[in-house]
Amino acid sequence: MKKKILYIILAITIIALVGCKGSGNKEASNKDGLEVVKVGASAVPHGEILEGLKDEFEKGGISVEVVPFDDYIMPNTALEEKTIDANFYQHKQYLAQQIEEFGYDFVVAGEIHSEPMGIYSTKYKSLDEVPEGAEVIIPDDVSNGARALQLLEKEGLIKLDDNTNIKATEKNIVENPKNLKFTIVEAANINNTYQDVDLGVINSNYALQVDLNPVKDSLAIEGNDTPFVNCIVVRKGDENSEKIQKLVKVLRSKESADFINEKYKGAVVPAFN
Repeated sequence: MKKKILYIILAITIIALVGCKGSGNKEASNKDGLEVVKVGASAVPHGEILEGLKDEFEKGGISVEVVPFDDYIMPNTALEEKTIDANFYQHKQYLAQQIEEFGYDFVVAGEIHSEPMGIYSTKYKSLDEVPEGAEVIIPDDVSNGARALQLLEKEGLIKLDDNTNIKATEKNIVENPKNLKFTIVEAANINNTYQDVDLGVINSNYALQVDLNPVKDSLAIEGNDTPFVNCIVVRKGDENSEKIQKLVKVLRSKESADFINEKYKGAVVPAFN
């Protein structure tokens, strides 16, 4: 008799656990009948764009959950570990570097916008004022460091042996008439440290985070035709999933372009017509 009662209790417990598990999965994958898409993103502008298009996503049949990150490493780690469905923070060149370094099996699901990189200073109002031996902070990751050097070359401060090399470093500088000194800092920290040196080359997402206007406050800025386009990145194979297709469709819509243009006024530029 005791065994029978024990079996009944065990059976009820199992049923209850299965029921709870099923309820949890349903809640995780649906919200008001909409499929949830978890997107890892930098807070500015990526997270703002995703939040600003919330109604458009819901009209398209998905609910986007923004998972915020404040660095350039963890969003790809999270995507690899499958704790998010996609990430939205990196340009194609940085993705290529990450794939080469870590072996990620990731692909671009859609090109969304560019963020022209700028050169900033609290000491000078013009690059012509930059003195001999000035200290310049550039990002420590390969692709953005090279991008910064390309911008400095474009402005006539240095010359590279190959201005198309997206892996260029200080060693690739062949002319440095002002003997600029370069300090390598994590991209996320340059917006808070450039005030201590002569110049800082800052990614626009980080400039926006500290209320710098890349169009008005920079001494020089990349053109809108910069090839460094920010993308929705997913694990290979997921780019064809219905929810990712819906995500990209909204992000490349007229409504998305209008939101970006109105909010950022040239500091962020849609990569589509």
